[in-house]
Amino acid sequence: MSEYAIFQTGGKQYRVANGDIVKVEKLNATGTIEFDQVLMVGDKVGTPFVDGAKVIAEVVEQKRADKILVFKKKRRQNYRRTAGHRQFITVLKIKEIKA
Repeated sequence: MSEYAIFQTGGKQYRVANGDIVKVEKLNATGTIEFDQVLMVGDKVGTPFVDGAKVIAEVVEQKRADKILVFKKKRRQNYRRTAGHRQFITVLKIKEIKA
């Protein structure tokens, strides 16, 4: 099994290996980006982060996620509301994991 890492960004945690494609919350970045909030690399677990560990990724594209429909209803009240939401996301390709 290849080495993997767990890092956090945008309040969420992602398990990645080299070459993975990951969709994360929108980041204002182009080119390459480094994540230093690495929680785990292989069998090394941080407290809370692993010292000196980095995940290097390349920004593939900035786009919006699929639409999520929000439907509210109160029975017998003739109350119905529909709303849509599309979150902005950044698509990343993991280039390297440094321990």
